[in-house]
Amino acid sequence: MNTTNDRILLVEDDPRLAEMLTEYLSQSGFRVTHAPNGRTAVGHIAAGEADAVVLDLMLPDMDGLEVCRQARAVSDVPVLMLTARGDAIDRIVGLEMGADDYLPKPFEPRELLARLRAILRRRVDLGHLDSANRGAGSVARGEFLRFGRLEIDPDSHSAKLDGVPCELTAYQFDLLLVLARHAGRVLSRDSLMELLKGEPIEAFDRSIDVHMSRIRAAVEDDPKKPRRIITVRGAGYLFAKVQD
Repeated sequence: MNTTNDRILLVEDDPRLAEMLTEYLSQSGFRVTHAPNGRTAVGHIAAGEADAVVLDLMLPDMDGLEVCRQARAVSDVPVLMLTARGDAIDRIVGLEMGADDYLPKPFEPRELLARLRAILRRRVDLGHLDSANRGAGSVARGEFLRFGRLEIDPDSHSAKLDGVPCELTAYQFDLLLVLARHAGRVLSRDSLMELLKGEPIEAFDRSIDVHMSRIRAAVEDDPKKPRRIITVRGAGYLFAKVQD
């Protein structure tokens, strides 16, 4: 049972599915608000009325990808995207637009619940890690992580390059923060999952490369020739201690 009483915004135009999911998630301890279209959903997100969003890709007034894009302009709320098709392009575009995870239809409600809990827990756990659990790459609360022109602020959940804010989703920032706190060490996917306190689900493996690509686009001078986030083939990812 979820005990945090988190607010879930369910963006779904199918009334029967929306009713079923609302009842299921409510019974699991969430407070669910249903938005039947994209315009209504963006309004709720802009007002800060959700701790996580379950977003259907197919909506009557605008594409779910456009909803995700508009949401990212005003909020870093975690977004779990529902796709009616198994086409990899839909999933990749959704992740590039700022979705944190995706779930193809049809799906088991229990899997939806597990994924929601995972993205919510990643955010909470990273915000409450104490110095004893962070290891050599840790910083005390209130301090910046500085790597030359790149600054990472754990408290405000933000990163800046040359003083300019980096556009990252909540999940992408969490990945960047974990890598930076372990600068100079190669982290495998399994290590990242453990440090992010996420569920060992297949979607993580399928989406992590897209998230890393978006992080590089935000923090690298030349994303095609990365100097901060290095892929170590067969091993994982390394955050280099770049000081320029």
